[in-house]
This record gives sequence, structure tokens and C-alpha cells, in this order.
Amino acid sequence: MSGHAKHLPADERRAATVEAMVELAAERNPSDITTTAIARRMGLTQGALFRHFPTKDAIVQAVMSWVAECLLARVDNAAQGAASPLSALEAIFMAHIDFVSHHPGVPRMLFGELQRSGESMPKRMVQTLIYRYGERLRRLLDAGKAQGELDANLDVDAAAVLFVGTIQGLVMQSLLAGDVARMRRDAPGVFRIYRRGIGSVR
Repeated sequence: MSGHAKHLPADERRAATVEAMVELAAERNPSDITTTAIARRMGLTQGALFRHFPTKDAIVQAVMSWVAECLLARVDNAAQGAASPLSALEAIFMAHIDFVSHHPGVPRMLFGELQRSGESMPKRMVQTLIYRYGERLRRLLDAGKAQGELDANLDVDAAAVLFVGTIQGLVMQSLLAGDVARMRRDAPGVFRIYRRGIGSVR
């Protein structure tokens, strides 16, 4: 981790804590990460860490907030420069893969939160992120249908689910193989198959 967390202002200390948690999640089971491990990664005492985050759940919540903000910003930026709805979907797909390849601890944390029994604030935040992401996809899919770029009979909800599920499959296979770069290598070919499935029949 870059920088010296001991001497950072409060906002930067909180950001550094999120970074440390994401880094650790790439190396081990997120549920096994302790506040002691986070403080050690940052070169801090637990007491110094607790001045900003009273519990591990508070840190996880901050991570989920950061993930939602960063991922959705990347998705929006990728879509803005695209020439058509289908091009925007491809740009989003690749931007998402790029984000995960740079932060492999993120999907491990997301999957971990969704597997938790019962309700929690981090779990609700993940669910909200997935919903907001899906909204963006459905808008683009609807626009693609309206412009004749996508199959007029396309089930937009199913296509949005498949889009997210395809990314999740790439991520899971990459993590299982211990090869983060694999998802980047496989992504273009996988998206081409998805694209053929939703494209208009001419």
C-alpha cells in the first residue's frame, strides 16, 4: 500500500483503510480479515484505526460505498463515449472487467456479503448496487431495441441478468484459476457471443 497511513488526514486515512481492506480481500477470505490485520497492513495500531471505524462492519460498509461509487462512475463514463447502445454495453462490459482485474478483492467481498444469512447494511448496499447497475443496462437494452440494433423480441430483464452473470462467471473462473489476467483475455470473445445472442436478426 502506498503512502504512510500514520500521517494522513482523516479523509485520506479512511480511504487508505478501504484500500487496505480491498487488498487483503484479494489475498484471503474476507470473513477472516480482522481489524488487527487491517491496522497492521496500514502500519497503525488498532486504536488508531478505531478512531475512524468503530467496527469491521463499518469498514466493510465504507468499502461497499466506495465500490458502488467507483464502479457506477466507470460504467457511466464508459457508456458516455459510445456511438450506440450496443457499443455502450460492450464498453461497460470491458470497463467492469478492467475494474475487477485491478481490484480482485472486490468480487470476493461482494459475493461474501450476498452469502450472509439475514440482513445487514453492507448486504443491502450490494443489493442496491446491483439494482442501479441493472437499471443502466435495461435503459441501454431498451434503446438498442428502439433503434433496431437489438432483437425486437429481446427480453430486456433476462438480457440484463445474463450480462451481469456473464461477468460474474468470468470473474469466478479467473479467481478459481488464480489468474486475474485471464478475465481480460477471455472478455472480448465472451462478449462477442453475448452480442450475437441479443443482436437483431437481419
